[in-house]
Amino acid sequence: MRPRIGIEKLGAYPGSLVLPMRALFEARGHDYTQIRDVMMIDERSVNPGWEDPVTMVVNAAKPLLTDADRERIGLLIVASESGVDQEKPISTWVQRYLGLSSGVRNIEVKHACYGSTASLQLAAGWIASGVAPGEAALVINTDQSRMHLGKPWEYVLGAAAVAVLVSDTPKVLEIELGAYGVHTNEVSDLTRPTPHVETGNSETSLLSYLDGLEGALDDYLRRRPEAADLDGHFARNIYHLPFGGMGYRAHKAVLRRGGTSGRDEVREDFARKTLHSLAFVRRMGGTYGASTFLALMALIDTDADLRAGDRVGIFSYGSGSCAELWSGLVCPEARETVCAAGLPALLDARRALSVAEYEAIETARAAVIDSGDYDTDLAALGGWYEHCYARKGLLVFRGMREFYRQYGWS
Repeated sequence: MRPRIGIEKLGAYPGSLVLPMRALFEARGHDYTQIRDVMMIDERSVNPGWEDPVTMVVNAAKPLLTDADRERIGLLIVASESGVDQEKPISTWVQRYLGLSSGVRNIEVKHACYGSTASLQLAAGWIASGVAPGEAALVINTDQSRMHLGKPWEYVLGAAAVAVLVSDTPKVLEIELGAYGVHTNEVSDLTRPTPHVETGNSETSLLSYLDGLEGALDDYLRRRPEAADLDGHFARNIYHLPFGGMGYRAHKAVLRRGGTSGRDEVREDFARKTLHSLAFVRRMGGTYGASTFLALMALIDTDADLRAGDRVGIFSYGSGSCAELWSGLVCPEARETVCAAGLPALLDARRALSVAEYEAIETARAAVIDSGDYDTDLAALGGWYEHCYARKGLLVFRGMREFYRQYGWS
């Protein structure tokens, strides 16, 4: 018998600031209903200057882990396309500030938005191999958008970190080992060629995403022919969400494979099997590789009809490109475990920004990207640091000294 391996715990950090999409659309002279109803985004997370990909990931994982968890973590993988150093991996800071053992194997992985799913599968395989009995893996995704003031894609950006504890005692989702399909194809759709630039061709990326979905589904069916009845096989479907509306486009493509194409039928099936998974991403904007895990959290948290044992199909896409469709079974403790992470309360606690404040934050961050010596302005935003961070034990970024990043506890 194969061992039970999967997600034991997961948690997220959405930052402490939020930009309402209505305010941004009105400032840019666009129709808000387009972003709300078609792209399915209501808000987007924004980082203050004292947050970065390192602080987000530590603040996502710290509340999740007990002392016993820290002792049994033998593998740490941090996936990101927002690396803060070209040599030093984010995972080393994470190991230090989470107080993990010096015996933990740690790496940083890059493959656009697919990196976190690749990391999850690597971790699951490591546990299944039995080389480290009783040990667990911590898989993390952390990403932060660059500045894109006034650009067409400004509305689909954001920031977030998700931490996933993977073990042989899953309580959220049991991974179906061997039930996956992969499709890889070199394409230059999106790119970050310098620390300042995040760009690409959105139409090419959309087509590559859908090609990847088609190819990954074909490969899944090759490995699991019994899944040919797609509706019967998958109780729910989750997709990579560069924006919420992409989930609808992806699900429509899958339904067409099964012979369902009527508009009303598609909308009804989407509402039943996928819509609940958009609840958190709609409030956070683009969360990169974290989006599939945020979708899983939202599905479990908000779908009252989801039952233990239900099979969830999860699709991940990363520009460049690689795509994977895999599946897992909902555990009996899933809802209790996800609710314990308290993500809705974290989302509600964020401070709403004006467009002018948002623009000032992004301009100030971009101005120091290549600077080797500076102090983070903790007095910005009218004392928000003192109100939300001071004496709260959160990791914060304090600036640079001769190009060495400075971190500390608030």
